Amino acid sequence: MNRIVLVLALSMLALGGAAIALSQRPWAPRADVVQPIPFSHRVHAGVNQIPCMYCHADAGRSSEPGIPAVAKCVGCHGNRIAGGGIQPVTRAWTDDTPAAFEIQWNRVYALPDFVRFTHRPHIHAGLPCQTCHGPVQTMDRVVPAFEINMGFCVDCHTGKKATLDCVGCHH
Repeated sequence: MNRIVLVLALSMLALGGAAIALSQRPWAPRADVVQPIPFSHRVHAGVNQIPCMYCHADAGRSSEPGIPAVAKCVGCHGNRIAGGGIQPVTRAWTDDTPAAFEIQWNRVYALPDFVRFTHRPHIHAGLPCQTCHGPVQTMDRVVPAFEINMGFCVDCHTGKKATLDCVGCHH
């Protein structure tokens, strides 16, 4: 009887390990993400030394870092959009169709649904963006520099003596 239980337990453990090893992890870093236009962070953040928060201003006040609107680009590059200037917003706030001339960027980093992450406390703590995103200022195309997982976060929080309270990140 004990042998049967032991064999079943080891089989379940092996099957569980195989399922984890072979399962898809949609939050795992992906270096194959291609953007709709070839935007170079090396040129903008590196060569021209534009601070991350200039374009990703929402990171300091919301849960998402925010992607700048084309209007932000036009502020520096001038109006190079064919057919005239930037049109005023004339659609209802409930309309979720993409605005004309807005670029639909593809997400490079993702976290599981059970993780609640906000950039705000990390920015206010003075953490450089490169701590988690790597040397973005050297990248023509942003690729993940680290696998952002619980171990990565716990190591950083332990080193910085930040909270390790589960409720801060999980809901």
